[in-house]
Order: sequence, then C-alpha cells, then structure tokens
Amino acid sequence: MTTPLLPTVNALLNATAAVLLVWGYRLIRRKRITTHRKVMQTAFVVSCLFLVSYLVYHYQVGSVRFPKTGAIRTIYLSILASHTVLAALVPILAIITLRRGRAGRYQKHRQLARWTLPIWLYVSVTGVVVYAMLYHL
Repeated sequence: MTTPLLPTVNALLNATAAVLLVWGYRLIRRKRITTHRKVMQTAFVVSCLFLVSYLVYHYQVGSVRFPKTGAIRTIYLSILASHTVLAALVPILAIITLRRGRAGRYQKHRQLARWTLPIWLYVSVTGVVVYAMLYHL
C-alpha cells in the first residue's frame, strides 16, 4: 500500500469500526448475543488494522501539521486533543471489555462496556473528522 492512500484507508477503517460498534450495540439491545459477539470482535479487528496502518503511515511520514490558522485550527486541535487522549484508552478498555464478555463475566462486561462503547465510538468518529479536516479542508 502506498503511503498517500493510508490516511484514507485509516479513515475508512475508523468509519467501519464506528458502524460496527453501533450495530453491535443495537444487537445486544435486541438480545442477539451471538451476533453481537461476532460484530464486536470484528470491530476490534478493524480497529487493530487501523492501528497498524496508522503506525505504518506515521512511521513513514512523521507527524502531519494542520495547515489552517484561526478558529478552525483551534477547533481542529481541540478535537485532536480529546481524540488522542481517549484513543490511548481504547485498546485497554476494549481488550478488558472483550475478555470479560468472552469469559462469561457478563455483569463486569456490561459495567465496563457502558464506558468503553461511547469512548471507542467517539474515537472512531473523531478519527474520521480529524482526517477530513486535515486532508480535505
């Protein structure tokens, strides 16, 4: 994969993860546990693929500076800051949440999933927003 395509691939992987997370949430609300498990595991794999692609891209090109100035730069940096801080938590939260679900520790799974889902979803969506702002504004 060539380097110029990786930001778009990363955004597509983030968007896919977001869709899968919402779908997985809807499935569990409907008590479709087996399908929920598969969808959430797929969301985790997609997020792992994103992380690998993201690291490869930034290893190759370093950091990418936002070129705009003024209020849009402040908005971008605010979104990026919250995205970055929460993105550092997602792998830990997701792994623990998934492990609890797979181990059948459903009460503990639910307790943590109430935090993991909105954080993971926010990170996935803001990842797409950061991409759009950085490469398409």
